[in-house]
Amino acid sequence: MTSLFDQGPPPTCPASFNMAAHVLGRADAAPDKVALAVMGLTGAERWSFGRIRDAVLGTGTGLLETGLKPGDIVLMRLGNTVEFPIAYLACIAVGLVPVPTSSQLTEVEVKAIIDTLAPAAILLAEGITCPATETPTIDQQTLETMRTLPAARYDMGNPDRLAYIIYTSGTSGVPRAVAHAHRAIWARQMMFDGWYGLREDDRLLHAGAFNWTYTLGTGLMDPWTKGATALIPGPGIDPAQLPLLMRRHDATIFAAAPGVFRKFLRDETPLNLPKLRHALSAGEKMSERVRTSWTAATGTQIYEAYGMSECSTFISGSPAHPATPGMLGRPQKGRRVAVIDESGPVPLGAEGTIAIHRSDPGLMLGYMHAEEDTAARFQGDWFVTGDQGSMDADGQITYLGRADDMMNAGGYRVSPLEVEAALNTHPGITQAAVTDIEVKQDARLIMAFYTGPGPLPPEALEAHAAESLAPYKRPRGFYYLETLPTGANGKILRRELRPIYESLK
Repeated sequence: MTSLFDQGPPPTCPASFNMAAHVLGRADAAPDKVALAVMGLTGAERWSFGRIRDAVLGTGTGLLETGLKPGDIVLMRLGNTVEFPIAYLACIAVGLVPVPTSSQLTEVEVKAIIDTLAPAAILLAEGITCPATETPTIDQQTLETMRTLPAARYDMGNPDRLAYIIYTSGTSGVPRAVAHAHRAIWARQMMFDGWYGLREDDRLLHAGAFNWTYTLGTGLMDPWTKGATALIPGPGIDPAQLPLLMRRHDATIFAAAPGVFRKFLRDETPLNLPKLRHALSAGEKMSERVRTSWTAATGTQIYEAYGMSECSTFISGSPAHPATPGMLGRPQKGRRVAVIDESGPVPLGAEGTIAIHRSDPGLMLGYMHAEEDTAARFQGDWFVTGDQGSMDADGQITYLGRADDMMNAGGYRVSPLEVEAALNTHPGITQAAVTDIEVKQDARLIMAFYTGPGPLPPEALEAHAAESLAPYKRPRGFYYLETLPTGANGKILRRELRPIYESLK
């Protein structure tokens, strides 16, 4: 038998469809139900489904009145406030194409996005980095005044048309613009049972900020689609304060990256979370130590999901179908997943590359303006992830690492080529190499190694990296070497950097 697990056909998306209309579909039936609570230590800002819908459609009207038209690309440079999801859905509701971006991006990174996508407008909040540009900007105060305008009509159409664009760190070293269709949100319902165990009466607390795509999907879009309540920490909330907020707001599901769970469990204190049913994790592989410590502290389970920017999550454990210990889980119902090599699915138990069928409705349309890069990710009918794994007879998949040198920094995938390219522009560096290293149990950091005329002050290298790399992409340590480890063809052997790091400590 081969490593191909077919969970049946996905649900059929309606022929006339709009992602925002789908997300806000519960607003008509339950306009007064709390859709969102932005939590602070002294209270919460609450938004009903009806209020969110009205703000979204009013903002849609305002955006069109500026002269924007369906199909225009809109770059989002907004902070960690409720305006982020409102503007995001408003764009999609009226046929504009939003590009949500992290507020941590540097001016250099934002300029590269503008040069690549040529947006028709930029939504810009005060204090958020953005280069000088001739592109029209709309400030946050103006956006907020649009909320009370008459409601726009949803721009309905083919579910395969472009809905939004997100950025991911590419293996080529250049961040890629991932184009997604309106149908991507329709595909996410396969996660409701396959990962979340999501119910309409749930109160899902996501630890991330509004302007992180993990939060946008798992923390907001999916609960709202189901008619559940989203709980989001307001600006300035420390992760250590989240257990208190979970108790105060009766959170039933908690979602975060593994690093947040580690912070909770440092002092091994029992966590009193009486309403919590279970927790969700994604972004990087969680260690069994953290998983068992969480269960001991809370009495609840963590269900993990595997996915990527190009297809969100498609392999997971869930309350209904827990993952076998040490494994990722199995494909969600409606997914067709395989472990393949150059000739197709490998035998059960054999190592290969994890792949998802190109017919999956959640799969990206492609990389914007990068047809060759898009084609390179497909092998026949399969989209190849670059992650190695094996599959058992029950469809459970074991993660065996990356086939390339991609790094993981706090739940973000980061290409070493992107970081190295930034470091190599320093006049004192001849060549740089970076990798992520486990500096202590369950904690990985990006470390840089470089050659040149001589060692450089770490603070100078930190300042140089800060000019062109978002904080989560920056190395946490810099190490001077006489030579970098290379193979016979001169290619850097990044895996050889880990033992070098150990010898230099």
